[in-house]
Amino acid sequence: MTTPDEAPAFDIVIVGAGFGGLCALHKCRQLGKRAAVFEAAPDVGGTWYWNSYPGARCDVESLGYNFSFDADLKREYQSKWPERFSAQPVILEYARHVADRYALRTDIRFKTRVTRAIWAEDRRFWIVETDRGDQITARFLVSAVGCLSSAQVPSLEGIDTFEGSWHHTGNWPKDGVNFETKHVLLIGTGSTGVQAAPIIAESAARLTVLQRTPHYAAPARNYALTRENLEREIQRVANFYAARYPADGDPPISWHGMNTVMTFDDPPESRQRRFEQLWERGGAGFFLAYKDTMTDLKANNEVSEFVRTMIRFAVKDPATAAKLLPTYPIGTKRMIAETNYYEMYNRPNVYLEDIRSDPIERVTAHGIRLKSGHEIEADILVFATGYDALTGSILRLNIEGVGGLPLMSAWEAGPRTLLGLAVHGFPNFFMITGPQSPSVLSNVIYSIEQHVDWLGELFQFLDARGFDRVEASLSAQDHWVSYCASLANQTLYQHTDSWYMGANIPGKPRTFLPFVGGNVLYKRRLDEVRDENYTRFALSSSTVDSSARAS
Repeated sequence: MTTPDEAPAFDIVIVGAGFGGLCALHKCRQLGKRAAVFEAAPDVGGTWYWNSYPGARCDVESLGYNFSFDADLKREYQSKWPERFSAQPVILEYARHVADRYALRTDIRFKTRVTRAIWAEDRRFWIVETDRGDQITARFLVSAVGCLSSAQVPSLEGIDTFEGSWHHTGNWPKDGVNFETKHVLLIGTGSTGVQAAPIIAESAARLTVLQRTPHYAAPARNYALTRENLEREIQRVANFYAARYPADGDPPISWHGMNTVMTFDDPPESRQRRFEQLWERGGAGFFLAYKDTMTDLKANNEVSEFVRTMIRFAVKDPATAAKLLPTYPIGTKRMIAETNYYEMYNRPNVYLEDIRSDPIERVTAHGIRLKSGHEIEADILVFATGYDALTGSILRLNIEGVGGLPLMSAWEAGPRTLLGLAVHGFPNFFMITGPQSPSVLSNVIYSIEQHVDWLGELFQFLDARGFDRVEASLSAQDHWVSYCASLANQTLYQHTDSWYMGANIPGKPRTFLPFVGGNVLYKRRLDEVRDENYTRFALSSSTVDSSARAS
């Protein structure tokens, strides 16, 4: 084992073996870098390893949710996707296939959690500590911990007295949970809750859903990919991405939408027809029917009211339907692709409780008691209560930068980054799909490859010029933070408390976390920094008498 007073054992330490970590490791191999990956799970997959709850499924189409760095891999795997939207086991199998195809496992240390990372300024490398007692050194530290990987279990009084079993969707038992003959309480109606509830309802004796905020969901319209339709589907998805992510020219869309038409440029009957067509097509992108959906409240309400009408139509009991009607601007919380969620409430074994008007008081030995005194009995509690998104897993690495400054202190008022990739005061540290990058507002695999390719070019630049220290300049970082905020302030996202804003975590600073300008605009900014020879970073060498400083 390498000790801190020697040369670093590795060029790069990567934390996480999900898609981000696998892609980064593959790039390191191509560049001839010595890399080690640390992964807390016993296998690759990241989010798709832990999130094995009933109904877990991707809301990005299978034919677009895969790597493009190897044309042979992409072409050969196309016929293996069984459905338009793949389920968790299929996506996990793809991650395993990638790891095996490129023999990546030999550089991954499984069942090993990074507990601390310390920047040694005098040695210009990182000292990385793990829960196995390791102390590993590396020139660069790359976080690939994922955007939605720190499960958030609410702090409920009495949880330790519950005599049944409880589970969080983000850390689901690998041998599953048997719901037969059980009374189940599901807490949370975000994406995971909406996916899990209809599957649980099929086998549970009774399912009670505790809802604080109703969410907008559009039908997924999932279907099998067959020999007969595969070529047509491949071309359709390819056309979609070619239009959405052009190599040249102006971005064809506003923010991350799919249309260039303004809402009220269409007469009412045309708007209705467009909504109906998109509803029948299915998918979480339904709400982006018009260019101004996310910038104009009146335009947004046109789409919102259409979905509320569809909910009223799907749910037979008017009182239950009324509880399920969202009131916030559509899209300002994550839009959900659902299968039979609203129809589920027509089942005789499914009940809905509004815990906004009657909040949870405590967990009891046999269920949950509400403020009103109403107690709901349960054998199993399912927490679909989300994640400490974008920053939670990074902060849990306990990273200490120049002068021992904790990243948690640097981000006390919210994350501050340059490009969502780097942080001033934390040299040689990079994040894949970090806060203030498109990440969760994009096809995340596309965003992963954007970041990994950019980092690969940066590493080559540093090697060619003999630099061994790179740090985001404070002025460039301040400008990026301001730029991200100015874009977000032009949208409706600020109108709603959401996990995009960190509002689901008690005490978390309220700030819009992702970059809202879309991948095309974001790539322009990445290219600008590269083409300026990275002058927005401070670059220096411990062995060469030269440096480049950002003004």
